[in-house]
Amino acid sequence: MNKYYLFGVILIVVLLLFNRFRSAMSVDSNKLKDSIQQGALVVDVRTPAEYQSGHFPGAMNIPVDEVGKRIGEFGTKEKTIIVYCASGGRSGSAKSYLESMGFKDVINAGGFSNMPK
Repeated sequence: MNKYYLFGVILIVVLLLFNRFRSAMSVDSNKLKDSIQQGALVVDVRTPAEYQSGHFPGAMNIPVDEVGKRIGEFGTKEKTIIVYCASGGRSGSAKSYLESMGFKDVINAGGFSNMPK
């Protein structure tokens, strides 16, 4: 395999990953606060062990690998849903899945540390 081809593939993968996580990094904390105050559903998509070690007050724990099985717990498709995990990767996957299922307003807050204090 040509080393330039391999370098190109790696560069494309890195750019795609950066693009995927960029939206999580740019979430406005005021938008998160406002959405929560207006009744958004907050969902922690980390594992139960991670959730038990600390979570946003009132957040439901639906691990990312259970989102499809527990879709009914997300409520109506018009309700604002905020998802977060440890760094934004799993919450990005959850957001994409929920949007593919017709949910209209899903916010990827990124990591737990991005949630309002």
